[in-house]
Amino acid sequence: MREREPPSIDADPMARVVADADVLAADLLVGGSSREALDLAYAHDWITLLANDPLLNDAEAVIADLAGADLAAAWRARIADFVTLVDHPEGDHPALATALHGDARHVLSLDRRLQSAGAGTAIRREAGVETSVRAPDAFVRLFDPADVYEAIHGDAYPGPDRDSRV
Repeated sequence: MREREPPSIDADPMARVVADADVLAADLLVGGSSREALDLAYAHDWITLLANDPLLNDAEAVIADLAGADLAAAWRARIADFVTLVDHPEGDHPALATALHGDARHVLSLDRRLQSAGAGTAIRREAGVETSVRAPDAFVRLFDPADVYEAIHGDAYPGPDRDSRV
């Protein structure tokens, strides 16, 4: 496996993604659309996956509860290669606060309450965050790496540039 550059928050906001703890755990334990969505981030070094310690702690706890502490610890050590940590005040929703303080345009969550139009309006109004909360399957359908790359970089999309599996 090739050495990876340390994650950076220098990415354009359109290339910043936050995955809620439920999506992170489902990526590892279930696969499906959670894995497909995160593979989009993992496969492109110009896409930044943002997180924070409470969010990673939640995902690690779910993984430990369902699959054991050893797998959870190994996952936590490995995910550190891909995420950029964002600080935020205690008590805030981990994924939403990460999006706000990391200026991310995309939040992936399996929580239907966060995906509603009312929640999206409240997030934009209350927090001033221009982000969308989507289920992983919706993100996979709507996020086109080629379009985003070309909009950010102004040149042709070169395709994936790293192994998509953590």
